[in-house]
Amino acid sequence: MREFSKRCIINHSLYGYGLCVCYGVAATTSTAVERERLMQQQITIGSQAHKELMCRFFIDSHVAFDPATVCWPALRTEELERLCSLPFWAEAVTTERMTACTIQALAPLQTDPLLHAAIALQGLEEQRHAALLQHLTSYYGIPVPRQPAPQPPLDVEWAFLCTGYSECFDAFFTFALFAIARDTGFFPSALVDIFEPVMQEEARHTLFFVNWEASCQAQRPFWQRPWHLWRGAVGRGLQVWHRLQMARGMGGQGDFTLKGHQALSTAISPRRFLQLCMQENDRRLRHYDARLLRPRLVPGIAKALAHFLP
Repeated sequence: MREFSKRCIINHSLYGYGLCVCYGVAATTSTAVERERLMQQQITIGSQAHKELMCRFFIDSHVAFDPATVCWPALRTEELERLCSLPFWAEAVTTERMTACTIQALAPLQTDPLLHAAIALQGLEEQRHAALLQHLTSYYGIPVPRQPAPQPPLDVEWAFLCTGYSECFDAFFTFALFAIARDTGFFPSALVDIFEPVMQEEARHTLFFVNWEASCQAQRPFWQRPWHLWRGAVGRGLQVWHRLQMARGMGGQGDFTLKGHQALSTAISPRRFLQLCMQENDRRLRHYDARLLRPRLVPGIAKALAHFLP
């Protein structure tokens, strides 16, 4: 499984980099020159070239694996107890299933074959995340209540916008939580190897989403753009408000990223945690083509907060 995870990391990082392998292996001189040349090229957001770039990046960096064939490692008693003590498994499974349902409902609405292929692939990956979590909880005996199959949303594009904004928030913080769990030994190394490709897929999802949203905005007639901008602002605002309510304890039980932060409480300060979020977010996204837009809202909020925190 360690070899599988290493192969996934290399496959993700190879996109747009020729022979350059991520995490410290230098590219050849010719590859570095080609990479620099590509990244200096201008690209118009919403253009055919931009659409092809964001879709090809996503499709070409996909790594195939079957959750049903994962060999789950045997855990020591204390490791199993720590795993079972995490409070977010049921919510994580539900969230991934609903996300997959939303994205799979959006794919058939795409008239462009390349966009259809990329969005359908994201739906498959989200469904695979849910299946992986279900296999994990089943294997280790973690109780997860049975939930009815999620129903497709009535307004699919609005649901996809909200899902995308939510993933941008969740992924940003989850990257740091995963790093803490890995570096402190909270998660056994064998489980880290299994879920490392999933973390990298979440990075790809946020990167594809922000480029899809910007492309949609650029392609709309000018009289439709204010409405699209308004929907986007409302969607982002709802995510910020939702998480503020959770942090204040006013929003019920909270989402699984907040629960994860509480469960993995360490001596790390709030400022250091936000800095780690920014470092991990940059590390996971920097291997992809620099011409693609990056998420800016959540890193911007984190950077502003970290500046004022002691």
